[in-house]
Amino acid sequence: MTWRLTEAATVGAAAGGVLVVFGTLVGRPDVAVLGVPLVLGVLWGWLRSPAGSVTAELHRPEQSARVGEVASILELSPAPGVPTIRLRVQAPGHRPAEALVAVDQPRRIRLAISTVRTGRLTVFPVDYVPSGPDEVARGALRSVPPAAVTLLPRLRPLSELPLPFRLQGLTGAHGSRRAGDGGDLHDVNLFTPGDRLRRIDWRVTARRAGQGVGGMPGRLTNLYVRRTFATADATVMLVIDSRDEVGPAVASWGDMTPVRQDEATSLDIAREAAASLARHYLDAGDRVGMDDLGRTRAPVAPAAGRRHLHRLVQRLVLSAPDDGSPARRVRPPHVPSGALVVIFSTFLDDEAARMAAIWRHSGHRVVAVDVLPRADTVDLEPHERIAYEIVRLERVDRLRELERGAVEVVRWEPDARSGGARHGVDRPHAASDGTSAHGDGHRGGRADAAVTLAAFARSRARR
Repeated sequence: MTWRLTEAATVGAAAGGVLVVFGTLVGRPDVAVLGVPLVLGVLWGWLRSPAGSVTAELHRPEQSARVGEVASILELSPAPGVPTIRLRVQAPGHRPAEALVAVDQPRRIRLAISTVRTGRLTVFPVDYVPSGPDEVARGALRSVPPAAVTLLPRLRPLSELPLPFRLQGLTGAHGSRRAGDGGDLHDVNLFTPGDRLRRIDWRVTARRAGQGVGGMPGRLTNLYVRRTFATADATVMLVIDSRDEVGPAVASWGDMTPVRQDEATSLDIAREAAASLARHYLDAGDRVGMDDLGRTRAPVAPAAGRRHLHRLVQRLVLSAPDDGSPARRVRPPHVPSGALVVIFSTFLDDEAARMAAIWRHSGHRVVAVDVLPRADTVDLEPHERIAYEIVRLERVDRLRELERGAVEVVRWEPDARSGGARHGVDRPHAASDGTSAHGDGHRGGRADAAVTLAAFARSRARR
């Protein structure tokens, strides 16, 4: 460790030296005596400069932490002769914190910030400077590299969700239109090879056998079985649009201005929505996959199970806008036949809307979830306000065009605990008709899709 005099010690030594020289030259020993303590004090402090230095180690924050608070421990190891150090800790979206810390013994300092953001976050770069006795000498500036933490979105409890138009799975929790093992009665039919004996309806069989000719009792020649609707699982593809990430402040759209940590961005809202839907469908035994319009890598294939939920959430938290403008897709990502497609986007341009329209024209049921936060236009200049109004009107027309194309457009209201309860969309709430999420839905029943998906945000919030 290289030690140097502090500014105060340098000024004190210089002032003492001037007094000693001036008093000697003018023959004033009383003036010279005034400067001697200053010079001796600085000299004594310099001679006692520590031989070592304090070492600092930042423990890694809790990985896969829930959104809300990020905490870590800074461990300081003392060195002989170093009484104090000066700390400066930084975090994105927060003012730097500075402190003078005594290190006469090992110290463990807790560092914590509050945030509503999700995804990868780099936190707590630490700069520290050790000080010698009496603040005469000071060591060189040292730094501790920041730590990276993965913040997972909240998984909100949901109630009623839509299903695909056609269920193609062999088994599951939802009723389908084909005959098989299930609960609801399909019809009564003749016994055929492959039917199970326990499905025989003896009452119908006896009644048909009793209908003889000319009043004579009939013969038991045919068996009749009760056929039910089969149960099946659904295939759901979650498509997230990570090509852009905007916050509530319109003034920050399109530049590198960081979003505040107490305001959820569009990508934060999309992560929460997609993760909550994934858990609900997987808990129901359905198969869920995921793709990203901002990336060209392979999608997550539809699968089921708790481990698959962790895989989906990890892919969600790692999704982020790519450097530069993303390439325009020639064709939409491949979607399994008969799958429900849920796309999460801000719809600030035509790309996500174009993909949704193509999927709908291919016969898929498509739900477009609007994740744009409510716009804050307070700091806009007059020309910026005009530009925003043009963008807003284009977005409204784009969403209405999707609704006219039978794409169900809904919005996701962020949770109040995630710092986004005041966020919404800058358009009138419009509903599209679609099938219900329960047994009658895929048999031709009709329901309000907007009301069905609005149950996301309200289902168990009252409980």
